[in-house]
Amino acid sequence: MKKILSLFFCVCCGLLPAAAGPVKNPMVFGKNRLTIITPTLIRLEYATDSAFIDAPTYFAHDRNSKLAPDEIEVKELGNDTYEIKTKALRIWYKNDGYPFSTSNMNIFYQKNGKEAKFTNRFILKNNLGGPVETLDRVTKEIPMNDGILSKDGWYIIDDQRGDLIVNGWLKPRNTTTHLQDQYCFIYGNDYKAALASLGAISGHVPMTRKYIHGVWYCRYWDYTSDEFLDIIRGYDRHDFPLDNIVFDMGWHTNDATTGTGHNGLQNWNGYTWNRKLIPDPKALLDSIHKKQIHVALNDHPHDGIRTHEEYYEPFMKAMGAKTGDNLLFAPGDSTYMRNFFAYAHHPSERIGVDFWWLDWQQNYLYPYVPGTNTTTLAWINELYYRDSERLGLRGCGYSRWAGWGDHRHPIQFSGDAQANWEMLAFEVKLTSGSGNGGCYYWAHDIGGFRGKPNPELTARWTQFGALSAALRVHSTKDPKLDRRPWISGEKETEAMRKMYHMRAQLMPYIYSSVWQTHRTMVPLNRSLYLDYGAQPESFNNAQEFTFGDLILAAPITQPGKGADKRASQKVWFPKGETWYDYFTQERFEGGQTKQIEKPLDEFPMYVRGGWILPLQPYCNRPASAPLDTLVMRLYPAGRTTDNSFTLYEDDGTTLEYTKGQYATTRLQYQEKNAHSIVDIHPTQGRYKGQTSQRAYSLRLYGFNNIKKVKVNGRSMKPTRDEKENCYIVNVNKQSVRKALRIEF
Repeated sequence: MKKILSLFFCVCCGLLPAAAGPVKNPMVFGKNRLTIITPTLIRLEYATDSAFIDAPTYFAHDRNSKLAPDEIEVKELGNDTYEIKTKALRIWYKNDGYPFSTSNMNIFYQKNGKEAKFTNRFILKNNLGGPVETLDRVTKEIPMNDGILSKDGWYIIDDQRGDLIVNGWLKPRNTTTHLQDQYCFIYGNDYKAALASLGAISGHVPMTRKYIHGVWYCRYWDYTSDEFLDIIRGYDRHDFPLDNIVFDMGWHTNDATTGTGHNGLQNWNGYTWNRKLIPDPKALLDSIHKKQIHVALNDHPHDGIRTHEEYYEPFMKAMGAKTGDNLLFAPGDSTYMRNFFAYAHHPSERIGVDFWWLDWQQNYLYPYVPGTNTTTLAWINELYYRDSERLGLRGCGYSRWAGWGDHRHPIQFSGDAQANWEMLAFEVKLTSGSGNGGCYYWAHDIGGFRGKPNPELTARWTQFGALSAALRVHSTKDPKLDRRPWISGEKETEAMRKMYHMRAQLMPYIYSSVWQTHRTMVPLNRSLYLDYGAQPESFNNAQEFTFGDLILAAPITQPGKGADKRASQKVWFPKGETWYDYFTQERFEGGQTKQIEKPLDEFPMYVRGGWILPLQPYCNRPASAPLDTLVMRLYPAGRTTDNSFTLYEDDGTTLEYTKGQYATTRLQYQEKNAHSIVDIHPTQGRYKGQTSQRAYSLRLYGFNNIKKVKVNGRSMKPTRDEKENCYIVNVNKQSVRKALRIEF
């Protein structure tokens, strides 16, 4: 019987055996369907009734992503056999009526300069790792889950049992007839192409609320209103920045007498304010907001809204249920979840709560949404994120990692890790590798959740936290454990203050790098092989990573010796770059490995020479401060260079960026012989609240004997800062729409 083929080669009288013609994508071969999503990502389906699936799933979120037909070449080879090409792949397929297999499909791709063969027999040996769900009760390194990146140059995600999302809700698929649904990432050495493909099919990681990347205070402790305000005053008084404060379980009442509870206690979740501790929640939230601090509440939703809750009766009325009963938490029921948010969350949001910490630890009770193959954690992450967007704000997740597709709900909470050196080392490795699976933004318990107090460990952990998605401390309900950074010894406090200030100053660079991750799916914290994979050394040191495009770091993960607690870390400097120590300005040429020793107040952190690193002056609310002075840190490249970094700005909280409401500024540096040019190009784009006038402060490190500079053609003498060992060129405020050129 002649097979149905949705490939047409229309030249006069029909099929031409060896010529390409107009191509349809996807391509249907009877019971088989092949969709080319990107040049390096294909989808393979087999359905006995030829009823293929076009509805999205939790993983396969974007069904509109398909490679344009004019980027695909097809040849009929005869005997129902075809050669299909993209710019990266050559697919040999024989349409034999059976599911895609090693017998009827081979795919050829380039790896290490040679052609390699892929089949969909999933035998993987060299995966580079990915995120884990949680570090709860973890005390040392554990195996990481898979990411899509592998030294083999390919990975398969099998979505055959993934539930459909129809009209915004889960719908189990027909697995009786739809037998195959594989996503084959075949990228060779091009790891960034693999991540771009993940974004194509699963959706790009959205922009986060800017304050999420700021400084947090969190502790499992039953604080009063006055104590919360005193914590904030303490950060200000001791010269530490702060953007967010989290209320753990003490914010709500603890008088529940029914429900499953957790850890032997029935009071684990609740939605009624504990007025013994917080008599006037709105007044407290108003006071905190006046200090430009954002507030999150801890939430364990597994017992839902019970009889003792303030909004129990209106909730039950909305559900059409009899009062006196307790409804089980029902994440698979859209009516239940709509009313749950309306009565559990929205009243607190109306008085000022900014976001929720979904502290889900109940997989042992509700591992899956009833009647589906979707984990409860994955689905409630989706629902919480959606609900947080309802007023035009960006979604704001703050929950444990739920697997493929959960990158659309940032940021992720890594769980209650043990406080020890082994866990610090593992978090460094985990964080840089988690982007391989789309987990881009971890909020760790800086210092560790439980364990003995160790100020040196906390100081070193803070250095790592300063170069992660969020500088967030947290600890368990133990009077000996509190991560406020000024209550350790004097040396530790000074070391941490230095890191907190650095974090605050780095905010323009961090937020611009977050935008880069949104656009490209390349992680903020990234393993070295993403940028330097052609160099074998990039695979050899899991304790080292890049933070955005311009910063290289290798945090100290062992105790030090001597009065200043000096400790060392191995650092490999990628070839082709010149690197400068952020703290000492020492220069390192790429292509070498060093054992770097540092005192307690420093760690191995380096900036690429020849690029402009955008910073801001120190302020105590770094995530909400207007960028009215742009500080630019610059080191020489030592060779002919023309590099540009893009500064990104928007309103920081709304979804208006999706409508084009944002601004970019190109920061260009050119170097040739002994001549250097810094060009701040006119800002492009607009958004509500945009800074219209800006001053500039150019800090020149590693440059020798600069007598004078030209600023827009006018000569001036730079200031020499001996303490910082740099030259400074300050430019008064001018319109951001006006170009600025500095030559020296």
